[in-house]
Amino acid sequence: LKPETMFKSIAAIAFVASASAFAPATFGVRTSVAVFSGPSYGAYDDKLWDNEAKKEIYNAWDPNSPRSAMNFNPFETFDGNTPDASGYYPGENFYKDPTRGDINFQQMMDERAEAEERAANPKAGN
Repeated sequence: LKPETMFKSIAAIAFVASASAFAPATFGVRTSVAVFSGPSYGAYDDKLWDNEAKKEIYNAWDPNSPRSAMNFNPFETFDGNTPDASGYYPGENFYKDPTRGDINFQQMMDERAEAEERAANPKAGN
């Protein structure tokens, strides 16, 4: 074969092979690919995030499982900040300021006593 003929043959094969990239794969079938699934939020997202809600999340928390919006310690702190109702901290991408209830001094003292009790008796794996 002459080089000119071989070049034309290779060019024709490449053209035909690349044409399938622009043709629809199948008619009537639509496939989608999730590029971004979005954040996951916790059970108390957009609900009252008070001490009772935090205790419920804490009781369901499994320290031996991976951290997620449904599995985190709501009483842990990071640089003095507590997580929102989904376990995100201020400054993280999906942090949402939680809805907080009214509180008085006596409630604060009760919560402090509960916090001291939790610190004295941490969950296994914590």
